Amino acid sequence: MDYISYLGTLMNFPLAIITLVTINISAYAQERDSISRRLRMVMENRTYYDARKSEQIVALKQLLVANRQTPRQQYAIHLRLSEAYKKYKADSAVFYTQQSIAIATALNDQQLNNQAAVQLAWLYSTEGLYIESKELLDHIDRASLAKQLLPDYYEAYLGFCSHYGQSNNNVVYYRKSELYRDSLLSVLDPLSLKYRITDATRMLYQSQTKQAEESLLLLLDQTSDKDPERALIAYLLGVIYKNKNDVEQQQKFFAISAIADVVNAIKDNASMQSLALTYYDMDNVDLAYQFIQAAINDAIFCNVRYRTVESSSFYPIINASFQEKERQQKRALRSYLLLISVLSLVLIAGIMYIYQQMKRLGKTRKALYQTNQQLSKLNTDLQQANDQLFESNHIKEEYIAHFFDICSAYIEKLESYRKSLHKKAMSNQLESLMKDLKSTDLVEKELEKLYESFDSIFLNLYPTFVKEFNSLLLQDEQILPKHHELLSTELRIFALVRLGITDSIKIASFLRYSLRTVYNYRTKVRNKARVSRDEFEEQVKAIGTFRKP
Repeated sequence: MDYISYLGTLMNFPLAIITLVTINISAYAQERDSISRRLRMVMENRTYYDARKSEQIVALKQLLVANRQTPRQQYAIHLRLSEAYKKYKADSAVFYTQQSIAIATALNDQQLNNQAAVQLAWLYSTEGLYIESKELLDHIDRASLAKQLLPDYYEAYLGFCSHYGQSNNNVVYYRKSELYRDSLLSVLDPLSLKYRITDATRMLYQSQTKQAEESLLLLLDQTSDKDPERALIAYLLGVIYKNKNDVEQQQKFFAISAIADVVNAIKDNASMQSLALTYYDMDNVDLAYQFIQAAINDAIFCNVRYRTVESSSFYPIINASFQEKERQQKRALRSYLLLISVLSLVLIAGIMYIYQQMKRLGKTRKALYQTNQQLSKLNTDLQQANDQLFESNHIKEEYIAHFFDICSAYIEKLESYRKSLHKKAMSNQLESLMKDLKSTDLVEKELEKLYESFDSIFLNLYPTFVKEFNSLLLQDEQILPKHHELLSTELRIFALVRLGITDSIKIASFLRYSLRTVYNYRTKVRNKARVSRDEFEEQVKAIGTFRKP
């Protein structure tokens, strides 16, 4: 590699490191946001998870009354109820454990009695009944215990020593708890989840932090939120990072622990309190207050004395900070309100000034609008007048041309008819002459041609007249010309109306009908209209209104 290439490689190396770090930071931020959203969601749905836990307990209680159970079956169900209540409601767990002891005593079965006594001793220690817990454990003959009860026995002793040592900060009992943890590990299956968690806890308290962290991270990957053990695994990881002063990682794992506690309705938990203290260290007083409240509520509900004592000791500190923050917010709010009040007065004054200006402007606009409306109406009227004039001129042009054609044709016909009559008169064909003079055939034929010409010219001007006229009539009253006609008599009458000839006398004169006949036709058609009779002829006048192209 030459010098330039080597130099380029050195320059690119920091860039690659920065890119990799940026990607890792982004991925970590996304993961943290995802955990925060999940925690917020499960906290909002706590009642749902508690109800699901209650349903499981109710189902177990129903087993006691569903069928007649043998004493041993009742013992087993009571012990299952005790286990279900164990980290949910300690008082109820104690009650059902005592019921199991009563059944075991009645059966005179020492192993069953020992099993329930071990469970009860653990529960007493969580409730702060240390003397009662110690007496129960001391009265159990270690040598007579069945092998499968040894893990629970050592775990009960471990819990007693840990809880009692924690209550009075007695180092002797902390040391004893470590000895019982070693005893517990000696009787657990090395492949079991409990063994691996207990062993990781041992490594943590023996300052083997790296090994404990590796083991717990592996266990966390192998569990889900539905596994109750996940809460303890994540909590121990939070403790590790708390000892390292890594607040962000501490918050992450305490949040994962809290999620598992809520999902599994575990009220005897350490995650809520630890998360509250973490948020307090992060200066997020609102969330710290929310979680310390949740921790106290859980401890009171479960009646776990040492949890209540722990949470209560931190509550005044967080609550004081929360109250101080609220006071600061109130002071800021008062300042903002004062500022807003001043600004509001200025704004009101400005609005009043603008209102006056707008009022003046409104009057001007109104005057302009009225003027525009008048101009618009004048334009509309003028446009209509122009359209009517244009239509009238167009009709006149059409009819004048046809009028000259018809007049010219009639002159030629009259001339031809005159010549025919003159020829017959000159030929002294008086009888034929009189016959022609008396006949009306010529007049009828010419009238028929006149009407055909009118129909043709009219439909040329208004080709859609028949269709639009029928749209004004009822569906069953349509008027259609016969196959050899262009317009029927009714259509022709209203064609004249469309051309502006509304006088029945003129219409009767043009069509050679009596006035009554025309009146009857018009009345009959108006009765068939789908619109009102008064509007009918006005709408006929608007059919096919001609527009200037």
